[in-house]
Amino acid sequence: MGRPSLMWLLSEPGRALIERSASIPFEHVTQKKQIGDGHPVMILPGFLSSQSSTKALRKYVANLGYEVFDWGLGRNMGKLEYMELLLERLDEIYIKTGREVSIIGWSLGGVFARQLAKERPNITRQVITLAAPFIGLSEPNNIAWIYSLLNYGKKVKDVNQTLLEDLPRPATVPTTAIYSKSDGVVPWKYCIEPIEDDIHQNIEVRSSHIGMGVNLAVFAVIEDRLLYEKESWVKFRPRGIMNNRLMFPAY
Repeated sequence: MGRPSLMWLLSEPGRALIERSASIPFEHVTQKKQIGDGHPVMILPGFLSSQSSTKALRKYVANLGYEVFDWGLGRNMGKLEYMELLLERLDEIYIKTGREVSIIGWSLGGVFARQLAKERPNITRQVITLAAPFIGLSEPNNIAWIYSLLNYGKKVKDVNQTLLEDLPRPATVPTTAIYSKSDGVVPWKYCIEPIEDDIHQNIEVRSSHIGMGVNLAVFAVIEDRLLYEKESWVKFRPRGIMNNRLMFPAY
C-alpha cells in the first residue's frame, strides 16, 4: 500500500483546525461529567511532537475524572532508547497510584504504547492508539524522510529488525486502534489490528492525522473506552447523538 494522497496531506492543517473548533463545545460539556474512576492514564505524543501537542487531549481526559500523566520525555524523536525510559515511567506511575494504567498513544506514540503493554501487561489496563502505524512502519508514508533526516540518513527499516517484526503482534490487554481513511500522513491499513477478537477492536473515524488528538469522534471513543476495566471490557458501539455515520463510517 502506497503513501496517502498529496491532497489528504496538504489538507491536514485545515482539517485539524476544523476538528479542534468542533470539539471545544464538547469539552465544556465533559467538564461537568466527572464520570471517571480516577485510574491513571498515560498519554504519548506522535513523532516530532511533544507533550504540548497532547495538551487538549490530556485536559479532556482529566476533566472526565482520571489522573493524567504525560510521557515525560519532551519531543518524540523516534529513538529506540525511549522504550526503557517509558517502561520506567510506567512502573513509576503504577507504584505511585497503585492502579493499572491505561495508555493512549498518538501516531508513533501509539507504537510505543502497544510495546509497553506487551512488556508490562500486568500493570496495563488497556491501550488506545490514534493513527498509529504499528504495521508497515518501514513502508512508504509522508514523514519517513523526516525520520531519515533526523537519524543521519538511517531508514526506519534499518533500525531494529527484531522490533519491526514484533510490532504487528498484538498486546495481550484490551486494545482499541482508532484510524481514519482520510489520514494524510500514514496509510490507514497500517494502523489497524491484523485480527479483531474479544479484546482487540479497530474503529474508523473521520479525521486528519494531526487532528486525531482534538477530534470529537476520537474524544467520544476515549470517553467510552476508559470506563472499562480488563475484566469488563467490551467492544465499542456508538450511542445516542454519536450513533451516526458522519462520525463513525463503519457503523
